[in-house]
Amino acid sequence: MTVSQTPSIPFSTTEALATLHETCETAGLAGQDARLIRLGENALYVLPAEHVVVRIARSVEVLDDVRKEVAVSAWLNASGIPAARTTAHDQPLLVRGHPVTLWHLIPDSGSPATLEDLAGILRELHSLTVPTNLALPAMDILSRVSERINAAPVLTDEDRDFLLTRRHELQSAYDALTFPLTPCAVHGDAHNENLIRTTDGNVLLIDFERFAFGPPETDLAVTAIEHTVGWGTRAEYNKFAEWYGFDVLAWDGYPVLRDINELKMTTWLMQNVSENEAIAQEFRNRMHSLRNPDAPRRWRAF
Repeated sequence: MTVSQTPSIPFSTTEALATLHETCETAGLAGQDARLIRLGENALYVLPAEHVVVRIARSVEVLDDVRKEVAVSAWLNASGIPAARTTAHDQPLLVRGHPVTLWHLIPDSGSPATLEDLAGILRELHSLTVPTNLALPAMDILSRVSERINAAPVLTDEDRDFLLTRRHELQSAYDALTFPLTPCAVHGDAHNENLIRTTDGNVLLIDFERFAFGPPETDLAVTAIEHTVGWGTRAEYNKFAEWYGFDVLAWDGYPVLRDINELKMTTWLMQNVSENEAIAQEFRNRMHSLRNPDAPRRWRAF
């Protein structure tokens, strides 16, 4: 692992770009034509000349998760599940206090993967036997939420107290659930944007930082919640449930997973409110929803 650390700096596009430039120097990559794909829990840059994607995590506190991503990628590919692959570099790197991984760029066809694609891959993933040397962590469905809330400068004291109380309530409700399906390896962020349809027609799974061992219902609930906030139709969701073979919406524990996902989606977006007004406005919309559980959800995707 290559190490280059500086004191903690707020994670922004400016800091991500500085980390990218130092990463390219360390790894011997050409970064002059780098293009930002996304700034969220991680910053993702594509290096077109190198056919490489650089994934920059927010802080060293998630280094174990990043190490797990590298191991999971190798396991999935060895198990026959088409998945993103790391480059041959010694990984992860630690640059400016950020864990960084390097991935082969996937030739994207531009045609989105479907919910049926997602259902098929999840069904296959959930059927795998997890090797003992992989040492997947137990599912911690509300991981990082408290840290996000405590670190967010945008929150008033009242907002912070509300979110922390909600997190505590939902953790207790989750701990009381009895899950009908058998525990297994779960993706942890299983939506169809974490699939890429390649130019040769294959569909690859990406984004392994939330991989864990736990209830498969948690993966299925991600698609269900996207349906309930207006990001898909009921007919599309029904096909997903039919293809997978289980309808999480029909399970009486689903409302707890729905509320957990709404809290996670809100605090995830909260991290980037300083980037532009559209994100700030959507964060306020989601906070209103959390405070008004019976109000219709009209959420904008970012």
